This record gives sequence, structure tokens and C-alpha cells, in this order.
Amino acid sequence: MTRRQLLAGVPLLATAAKAAARKVDGWSIITIGNLSRNQYWGEPNDKAFRDVLCTTTLIAADGFRLLVDPSVANPDGMAKELNRRTGLKLDDITAIFITHEHGDHVAGLANFPKPPWYSSAQTAEVLNRGNRFAKQIEPAPNTLFDSVEVVPTPGHTRGHHSLRFQCDGKWIVVAGDAVPTRDFWRDRRSFYNAVNPEQGARTMDAIAKMADIVVPGHDNYFLV
Repeated sequence: MTRRQLLAGVPLLATAAKAAARKVDGWSIITIGNLSRNQYWGEPNDKAFRDVLCTTTLIAADGFRLLVDPSVANPDGMAKELNRRTGLKLDDITAIFITHEHGDHVAGLANFPKPPWYSSAQTAEVLNRGNRFAKQIEPAPNTLFDSVEVVPTPGHTRGHHSLRFQCDGKWIVVAGDAVPTRDFWRDRRSFYNAVNPEQGARTMDAIAKMADIVVPGHDNYFLV
């Protein structure tokens, strides 16, 4: 991606991202997220109606197990959800990827002290301020483990990035809050706290051209 494309906020435009070097063996939703308030349920944006939870996803292949947006702060709770959905333990995770800096997407980071923590460079800069965590979040390369593309998806936050990979002949985008839920996707609408909703709509258009399946930030996955 050129600097001009990034500043224009049109990630990958109409062309698909470069194919990853090798395919992912499997992926699983660990937690299905929910919003604290949902205008599609008739709820105003000025009040929280429930605790927020983001969707956590595991991406796995021979040699790595990558967890995206660990959402459960309690270590026993995080361990239970991971084991319930995959049979894995916390120590089985190879790396963590954070789509953006909001608290619900980093709530469970401390439960994974051993593997590296990745995000975009801009998100890492925000998260590393004030030594908030026990160790630093590292800027991710363009591709993780030669399999998973790190894709700029700005709009919800400026440094928001999503992950794209191929599995079973389908392209999957783990979108974080670039796509809050399927309802927001249908209307190309950002969540109320987005820094640039117009850019967010362009990002969703771009995701639609590069994905067969979208994993939103606060909902179950859906077909494009």
C-alpha cells in the first residue's frame, strides 16, 4: 500500500490483497462479542445497557496459533473459553494480534505473558504509552507467519488494522471494529465512537471486495 492510498483511507481499493504464502489450516470463534449499546435494538448511544465484549478469533496452522483481540480479562474465564472452543490452553497460543487500542479488545492481554503481542505501528504507539502493560506491543509486519495479511482498515480508529487469510478455499477477514456487527455492515455504518465514519464506510466497501467471510468485532461471522 502506498502512502497516498493510506492517507486516502481506501485500503487495498478494488484489488484483492496479495495472496498469502501458505494457507491457514483452521480458525475458530472463541467468544462472540456484543455491543454495550446497539442502535439497531432501539438503544441510544448515550447510555451503556450491558458490559461490552468483543469477538475473539483463533487462527491456526502448522507452527502457529494466533489469537485476535483477547476479550476476557479474568484468566480462568479466558482459559475456559479457549479450551471450550478449541481444546487449547493459554500457553498454547503463539502470538496475539490487537486490531485497535480500545479497552475491550485488549482486556485479556495479560493472560498471555509469553507470546509476542502485535498490532499496527500506530496502535502499538498508543497502547505502549505510560507502560500500561507488562511488556510492549510490537508493530506487526505486513504478513504474520507467512499466512496472515495485516490490512489497514481505518475509520473506527486511525490505526485500525484487520487480518485476512485463506482457509478451505475462502478468504476470511477478521475485521475488528471496522465492522461492528452485521447490521452496521449492511448500512455501511460505523459505531458511534468512530473517529471517521465516512472513512469507515469506504473501509467496509474495500473489505467486501477482499473477503468471502467477515468476522466482525461484536457479532458472529457472516458470509459476504
